[in-house]
Amino acid sequence: MQKEWFSSWFDTPYYHILYKNRDYSEASLFIDNVTDFLKLQPNSTCWDLCCGKGRHSIYLNKKGFNVIGTDLSEQSVLEANKSANDTLEFYQHDMRKLFRTNYFDVVFNVFTSFGYFEKREDDLHVFDSVQKSLKSNGLFIFDYLNSEFVKGIIKETDVITIDGITFNIKKRIEGITVIKNIDFTDKGQSFHFEERVKLFDKTYFENLAKECNLTILNTFGNYQLQEFDINTSPRLILVLQKK
Repeated sequence: MQKEWFSSWFDTPYYHILYKNRDYSEASLFIDNVTDFLKLQPNSTCWDLCCGKGRHSIYLNKKGFNVIGTDLSEQSVLEANKSANDTLEFYQHDMRKLFRTNYFDVVFNVFTSFGYFEKREDDLHVFDSVQKSLKSNGLFIFDYLNSEFVKGIIKETDVITIDGITFNIKKRIEGITVIKNIDFTDKGQSFHFEERVKLFDKTYFENLAKECNLTILNTFGNYQLQEFDINTSPRLILVLQKK
């Protein structure tokens, strides 16, 4: 059976090379802003869902929270575990499957770590597993792209050279999916990878939330927690609560 694209691509060293120069300061600022806005209590138990190499988990932990990070990528979890401590743990886990029950005060899913699956059923499984993982009145912080904004700024071709590797990138939109083709050569070998992310709108998530007994408390449009505008906001950020 062929691997889903994200299972292969996220576990290669090239994924981390291509995105190594990402500016994560905005996401850290977002965590500062949202934890302050929600007045999260010290020692709250947090789940960083799709934690990658643990950058945001580590940041949350330094802010005084008990954090568990999970990711599908074995290599990312191995790297993240180098920073583990008594209040910071990492595990390999598929976000579509139940992880823990009635355990977390807050779940974070940030930096568009969603929208990869072909079936709506899988998206529903994610929201359902999050709902079941939360304690009563627990919060789900969901940070996604704003589909309308992305449609207006998409760059069809790009060439990026990092660590001596030249990545040739082509993007297109098919239906509600942004498809990014990534081609490069390293040590005489040619590689091709593809990313596929769905351009879901706010209504899509409202329906998922309703089906999973999650209530939307707040909607923001950027990491400064400004009001969401469908045309100009770069992000769609939802704060949901378990009923």
